[in-house]
Amino acid sequence: MRIVKLSPQSLAFPSPEGALRDPNGLLAIGGDLTAPRLLAAYERGIFPWFSPGEAILWWSPDPRAVLFPAQYHISRSLKRFLSRNPFRITLNHDFAAVIAACADRPHEGTWIGPEVQRAYLHLHRLGLAHSVEVWQGKTLVGGMYGVAQGALFCGESMFSRTTNASKCALLAFCRHFAAYGGELIDCQVLNAHTATLGAREIPRRQFLQQLSNLQRKPLAPECWAAQVLPPQQAEPPSPTN
Repeated sequence: MRIVKLSPQSLAFPSPEGALRDPNGLLAIGGDLTAPRLLAAYERGIFPWFSPGEAILWWSPDPRAVLFPAQYHISRSLKRFLSRNPFRITLNHDFAAVIAACADRPHEGTWIGPEVQRAYLHLHRLGLAHSVEVWQGKTLVGGMYGVAQGALFCGESMFSRTTNASKCALLAFCRHFAAYGGELIDCQVLNAHTATLGAREIPRRQFLQQLSNLQRKPLAPECWAAQVLPPQQAEPPSPTN
């Protein structure tokens, strides 16, 4: 197995099955972050992840971390926290602020440099990338963003500036997404935080099969309209004739 260098003249990606085992999932290098290339990657279960100022690296790890919306785990402490209804949660109200906040991690480092922020903001303006915002009064205290692929949502990053803000963002999104027919959230690589929320690993081959099936199931445009997400379970939209 070897890393493939992408051609600037082609949007073609190698098969994810050819990705390295160590580091897990590294598949290709180079290319750019134009909308057509990013969409070609997501359609094949591939995503970019690299350090700012360095060459773009493309990944498709095995296993893949996923979250089925109905399996979001709500702890007893989170249930008590939610009963106080501490936040206002919105969808697609301020994508730029959310991705900037996800990048603002001075003690951890981040791959979300200015080039990445511009690329995903462009996807958002095309109606393909979406954000969830968590507000405490008028202050943005948490959120997440990602890329839609039909009934599958590719989560990219989340942030929290106060207790439980990112958990509430993901919970509200899971309920909203499922109400419109969303079936799976891609979490890319499992970590301790997403594992406590119900994410689990599945083989890459199974993930790619799910992706192929779910990206053929477009959700109603109303799913992605800028809106306030209710704190409780939303009713599914009425079917249209």
